[in-house]
Amino acid sequence: MIGAASLAGQDERSCGSRSALEVTVLDETGTAVRGATVGVRWTDVVRRPVRRSTGADGRLVICAPRDARKATVWGEVGTGSSEQAVVEFGPGETREIALRVPARTTSPGRLVGRVFDAQTKDAIRTAAVTVAGRPAAVESDRWGRFILTGVPAGPHELQVRRLGYAPLRHTINVKSGLATEVEIGLVPAPVEMEPLIATTTWSPRLETKGFYDRRYWGEMLGIGEFITQDYLERWRPYRISQLLSNHTGLRLQLLRARRSPWDPRGGCLSIYLDNMNVTNLPIDTIVIPSEVAGVEVYRAPVSLPAGLMRFQSGCDLVLIWTK
Repeated sequence: MIGAASLAGQDERSCGSRSALEVTVLDETGTAVRGATVGVRWTDVVRRPVRRSTGADGRLVICAPRDARKATVWGEVGTGSSEQAVVEFGPGETREIALRVPARTTSPGRLVGRVFDAQTKDAIRTAAVTVAGRPAAVESDRWGRFILTGVPAGPHELQVRRLGYAPLRHTINVKSGLATEVEIGLVPAPVEMEPLIATTTWSPRLETKGFYDRRYWGEMLGIGEFITQDYLERWRPYRISQLLSNHTGLRLQLLRARRSPWDPRGGCLSIYLDNMNVTNLPIDTIVIPSEVAGVEVYRAPVSLPAGLMRFQSGCDLVLIWTK
């Protein structure tokens, strides 16, 4: 993939025989935006989502996986985001995409969610998801996941349809500049029961740190354990050591003690608070649960996600993120 450098002199040969997306991010005046974030989700293959920044000319080339033929693309500047574009492309084809990020007093938000069968809990793919009165519509992928960007802040009617299921209409409040997570349980058409829906607002700080992307892939691949603010608000633990011990099974004595990374009874533990190593400090003395936005736990010797390789040490790893 090509990073944030200028695209001068680059063409479709940059990706060899692979398909390419040439994305330009513009503001309301039509001026190219340097350093805008471009998000890409491959909707027909199993690949990690892409997040890259535009270069000095407001452009970015992204090489598609060889077997990909469809993608959802959007642009972000600060807390604002563009309407998303659904793009289809052939083998070796270069598609040009222009994304316009509006400069509004109130920044738009995003809807990030999952559609599943309310009875079996299985993911529902190709469900049509849209917001009433908005032109953008998306389909859920093979895991039932979808993203709707550029949704104005305020109440909207969310509409979800899938053949064989009762259609859903639900009023949802989109918050300015934030992503709202939606869990949607559709009911098979012959069954008489109420559809299920739950919403969660994402923390912009955790989103910037990549917490939600790592949770998405971690839960899918069975790598890592994740504690969200919803969990914290529901259980209201008194101490961080109590939270980690109950949720992850880490030994309470090891968490509360002033310690070296190595446990004399075997194994080791590294703890970071907002990227600062606090392994040798009693964790309960430096942070309380009400200050925490999210927690990640990775058990050695599992390989860490790419963005966390700097923490690789052969120890169990705890990452605590504050609000």
